[in-house]
Amino acid sequence: MLRLSGVGKEFFGTSVLREIDLTLYPGQVHALVGENGAGKSTVMKIVAGVHRPDAGTIELDGSPVSFPTPLDAQRAGVATVFQEFNLLPDRSVAENVYLGREPVRRGMFGGTVDRRRLHADTTRLLDDLGLTGIASWNRVGSLSVAQQQVVEIVKAVSYDARIISMDEPTAALADQEVALLYDLVRRLRDRGVAILYVSHRLQEIYDLADTITVLKDGNHVLTAPAADVGPDRLVRTMVGRDFAGFFPDKPAGSVSGERAGEGPGEALGEVRLALAGAGNTMVDGVDLEVRAGEIVALAGLQGSGRTEVAHGVFGIAPFTRGSMTVDGQPAHVRTPRQGVRHRLALVSEDRKAEGLALGQSVLANARLVLDAVLPGASDRRARRITEVLRSLAVPASTVAAAQDTEVQYLSGGNQQKVVLAKWLVTEPRVIVLDEPTRGIDVGAKRAVYDLMRTLTADGTAVLLISSELPEVVAMADRILVLRDGRIVGELPGGSDEETIMALATGAA
Repeated sequence: MLRLSGVGKEFFGTSVLREIDLTLYPGQVHALVGENGAGKSTVMKIVAGVHRPDAGTIELDGSPVSFPTPLDAQRAGVATVFQEFNLLPDRSVAENVYLGREPVRRGMFGGTVDRRRLHADTTRLLDDLGLTGIASWNRVGSLSVAQQQVVEIVKAVSYDARIISMDEPTAALADQEVALLYDLVRRLRDRGVAILYVSHRLQEIYDLADTITVLKDGNHVLTAPAADVGPDRLVRTMVGRDFAGFFPDKPAGSVSGERAGEGPGEALGEVRLALAGAGNTMVDGVDLEVRAGEIVALAGLQGSGRTEVAHGVFGIAPFTRGSMTVDGQPAHVRTPRQGVRHRLALVSEDRKAEGLALGQSVLANARLVLDAVLPGASDRRARRITEVLRSLAVPASTVAAAQDTEVQYLSGGNQQKVVLAKWLVTEPRVIVLDEPTRGIDVGAKRAVYDLMRTLTADGTAVLLISSELPEVVAMADRILVLRDGRIVGELPGGSDEETIMALATGAA
């Protein structure tokens, strides 16, 4: 249906794509994978008409084509669903699906939007795709994140798209919401739509993809049937490391789940963070301890209260009952500023909206907390910023140009490293990591995991929140499972995923 042959692209004299070959067939899901910066987004934007290739050809149904603009691509039946939603939250589903293309009813004094037809056409699309849980008149802002992602896909289908590109469509979804997207992707595939699917989640690739193409450093290095490419080979092709080395080993002598003085293995340090009966409007009766050198994971479904616990600890949504201590001292944290002064840090789940000033430089972002909350310590600690950035493996060229390089132009993995640097320069005693590897490639994930091990070796306490159960199982010393705003179980690190899910869903 669509073929890219020898496609190349340069920006300001720098080659970012070289000799890329890609073929999409009707009724197939073609996964495009690779590390951040490998060229996946550029390929997608060429297919979408955002960029024009500097070399090579594009063929649609066997005939050469050119997409000067995204509108030209849409008119040819090629639609793209980008990772960041392009929706108006205060408008209805129907108004979003047909935004700028509303059916018009002609009258004596001109035309008005034919709302009856608008909703009828949207309802037909929803029914055709088997989407019974969404109505055309629903306000988009009232929908779940998964449903909003579905609206983006319905909008793409409304262009009579025969080819749909999806960029990290599940990045913002919890595990139980992914099933809704899976079902929709399979329905589209069964209708003969060709799907170009970009994801960093290996499980998704093997669940959905018929074919896998791997890019590395702007080069095409592999295309093969998904059934012929195992996880070891895929990860090794992308980053040069076997899947077995994806998660770092736990420190020698440590035993997951052991407390100081309990059983063999190294004794953990003193209690860094403790909650007793903590609660607010979202969570209640939360009891937990995180010790120096320990990683405690909060697991559970979306809305179970994981992030709300983090917000309570850091003072975003303060606890209104119960008690909290930091390093054995009572801590009444009512604002994030107070949280920082108690040597707490929070890496929030949405780095772009909550963690970064995208239009500012790497250096400015790394100084954000120091300058805003700890100005007296800024000069003393500022010299550590470049050292921290380098330790996180942010490219040397980025560090050297930190005064000028805007964070918005970095890959997702490097943006996350800047967020981490912003907090590490404050020398936190407790760091809360909320979905720290969301939307970053496997190489950048390993860098985050290595950092977690380094932090615990230095005596920092880590509270980890993650929707990726393999990450929870491999990295945590203890796992606390939440459901409906309460902790419903505690498990040792290394517990099987089925046990965690049984507690999270109430099946246990």
